Amino acid sequence: MSVKMIVVGSVAYDTLQTPKGTRERALGGSATYFSTVASYFTKVGLVGVAGRDFEPAHIAFLKKHGVDLEGFEQVPGQTFHWSGSYGDDFGDATTHATHLNVFEKFDPKLPAAYQKVEFLFLANIHPSLQLKVIERVKKPRLIAMDTMNFWITGALKDLKKVLKKVDVLFINLQEALMLSGEKKLNSAIPALLKMGPGRLVIKMGELGAMTATAKTRFFTPAFLLPSITDPTGAGDSFAGGFMGCLARDGDLTENGFRRAMLYGSAMGAFTCEHFSLDTYKTLTKAKIEARFKALKTMIAVK
Repeated sequence: MSVKMIVVGSVAYDTLQTPKGTRERALGGSATYFSTVASYFTKVGLVGVAGRDFEPAHIAFLKKHGVDLEGFEQVPGQTFHWSGSYGDDFGDATTHATHLNVFEKFDPKLPAAYQKVEFLFLANIHPSLQLKVIERVKKPRLIAMDTMNFWITGALKDLKKVLKKVDVLFINLQEALMLSGEKKLNSAIPALLKMGPGRLVIKMGELGAMTATAKTRFFTPAFLLPSITDPTGAGDSFAGGFMGCLARDGDLTENGFRRAMLYGSAMGAFTCEHFSLDTYKTLTKAKIEARFKALKTMIAVK
């Protein structure tokens, strides 16, 4: 099976503390979460970099999920390392330390096969790198990107260049207001769409997520869990489920995007149930479909 989609982003180790415990050097990174989740739906390639300290067991984990690693590099040095903690409400993490290490000089390498993929996801990396990748990919059906407040405040000029070239922008509610300069979501949506993307996916944490175009609005609830262990990577997992569904089905109609939103919500919740990517050591496609159906029931009306 040839690679249908690629993700370009970080591969990392996370040291974190939540009300449920602590983990040292847990497998993390935006590209790692995204590709692991997307692998349940389609053949996905990972473009990223790690140091020589990246453990063989973690490479084996990705390979076991069928993630293509032709675009993944290991270079001399240490892997990107993030350290943070969550309070009792599991809100935004407090960052204690960020060591970019080999990720600081990350220059995405796209093998020939990756340049012909149908679906491209640009995870949360510097907009100049996102733009460089877009220029190397030939006629993809869909380009989606993620961003964050750090780039909105520190690399706005480059970010606006990328926005003109993507089809879907993933962003959380606070960042949507920040980037648009608006105070209300209703006015932020048209302002963001004018920047270039044809569709927005606005993440709202435990309140769910919305996708919007110039003519449509669709809201999906979050799958409410009885207990959360670790919300790290939930947004990247949402994107992995969303994009994985689109790549699997090839359905870019409004209904196809709405179906993708439900899969995104399902996968984001799965990630929160255990530390790091531990959920995906045992998760089955049957469980994914059961959760998709449960979410579908939550929004069904007669």
